[in-house]
Amino acid sequence: MKTNIFQRRLFAACAIALFATLPARADSAPVKLALFDFELKDFSGGAGIAGDPAADLRHLDDVTSMARQLIAASGRYALVDVAGAHGEGVKDRSLRECHGCEAPIAEKLGADQSFLGIVTRITRTDYVVSFVIRDAHTGAIILTRTSDLRIGADYSWDRGARALIRDHLLDGS
Repeated sequence: MKTNIFQRRLFAACAIALFATLPARADSAPVKLALFDFELKDFSGGAGIAGDPAADLRHLDDVTSMARQLIAASGRYALVDVAGAHGEGVKDRSLRECHGCEAPIAEKLGADQSFLGIVTRITRTDYVVSFVIRDAHTGAIILTRTSDLRIGADYSWDRGARALIRDHLLDGS
């Protein structure tokens, strides 16, 4: 009889340990995310005089589109339409300079969180991708990550962003 009590207690302890490792709300609704257009911070020697601004804009649009598709497909996030967003820095893609002003804009759009992605061009072939996610209600930073990619032309920005989002946002690393 003592063996049965011991086995029951052991089973109960194992069950509690198992449930403690599961996500608290596995079936919870996706987080409403306002993913703003990726922005370019150009520190290259030819910034402003060399290159093709129209091509840069196309590549930023490609990165933004890829990020939206990847994040939406995860099921963890429901993307909020940011097309009607107003505020300083939205249309000219300079939200990175306003130190968190994207959070209240996201809140006005009905989002729980804001996502701001930035491609930093170091040289014409070296770049870094980063993103910051903020709580739309408080402006507090929830997650910020930066890639350590250092080589690749502008047409590879989406690959760097994909790896960063996949490895540090969607896989939970």
